[in-house]
Amino acid sequence: MTAAFAEDATPILPPHIEETVKAIGRVQAQHESEATTLERLMEQLTAAIGRPAFLVWLALAVAAWTLGNAFSARFGYAPLDPPPFSWLQGAISLSALSVTVIILTSQRRADKLAGLRAQLTLELAILGEQKTAKVIELIEQTRRDNPLLNDRVDLEANAMARPADPEAVLDAIAAAPEAVTDDAAT
Repeated sequence: MTAAFAEDATPILPPHIEETVKAIGRVQAQHESEATTLERLMEQLTAAIGRPAFLVWLALAVAAWTLGNAFSARFGYAPLDPPPFSWLQGAISLSALSVTVIILTSQRRADKLAGLRAQLTLELAILGEQKTAKVIELIEQTRRDNPLLNDRVDLEANAMARPADPEAVLDAIAAAPEAVTDDAAT
């Protein structure tokens, strides 16, 4: 493989795409840098709990507890937690509560990052829509100014050449559930 071919095979990102990728990286890095030690610990615990090995270890621990207590009398020892294993039930309940809190804590932080990403996506979508409207406007202007082309009115192109008003879009979205509810009531 020649050096020229290797260069051609390497994708080159346009500057505006590269800036977008860097912006997303900055959002992620800032989010990570703002994490407290406790939040990082919760994320590590959530990652550990989310692995299949955790379920295996949990099942083994419960089996060892029940078997150890069930057979301790056969070996001449008093069981620490005789059947119906009330201490085990309490430990499982406490563990379930702890796992729930750990997962919710991690999820809250992940939701915050998802919100930042959604905001960035929305801003890029609005910017893209504005750019598209400008391009359509310039094409229409070129078509009108070109003496070789017949001048005609294109209502759809004229409508698309106007950028959408983000506030009007938000108002329409906010009003949409009310319209659906009103239609369902009638």
